[in-house]
Amino acid sequence: MGKGAVTAGLVDRLPGLWLSRSWTTRPRRPSDAADAYVFVDRPTFEAERDRGGFLEWAEVFGNLYGTPVPDPPPGADLLLEIDVQGAAQVKRLRPEAVVLCVRAPSRATQEERLRKRGDDEAVIARRLALAEAEEEACLAVADHVVVNDELGRATEEAAGIVEWHRSRRSSSSPRPPPAD
Repeated sequence: MGKGAVTAGLVDRLPGLWLSRSWTTRPRRPSDAADAYVFVDRPTFEAERDRGGFLEWAEVFGNLYGTPVPDPPPGADLLLEIDVQGAAQVKRLRPEAVVLCVRAPSRATQEERLRKRGDDEAVIARRLALAEAEEEACLAVADHVVVNDELGRATEEAAGIVEWHRSRRSSSSPRPPPAD
């Protein structure tokens, strides 16, 4: 029930969103949907990276993750489900990008979600040890923060933010942003 669940809810709720599928070298978890990532080996990932095939990429806990250079359909809004390192890279390349930081309501909830998705104890410990620093980095790059305390509410809030930004693009009259 993390950022992936909010992302899936946005895609279901808002027409015109095009979700880019990230690549990763990590093994597929039992809880991963078949299309959660493009799962590849390290040499395949590195070859794609070296040919300039990624908008952003990072190494996280020994695994590589990257967003292919996007090619959304005309008129679609690009949606990326990426970590804070990737968000910072995208924001540098595309300052107009809107970054939503989706965070758990507490460390205890974050730990519970990591366990439910099948991460091993070493990964859980590393993720929790870095959680504060990652959250601070996310807040530094984010345009909006959504606390994912209840999936339906968090998805609605994120959808409202997307709709507000869409309306700003199509309207010359500015409106106040949604509350964060």
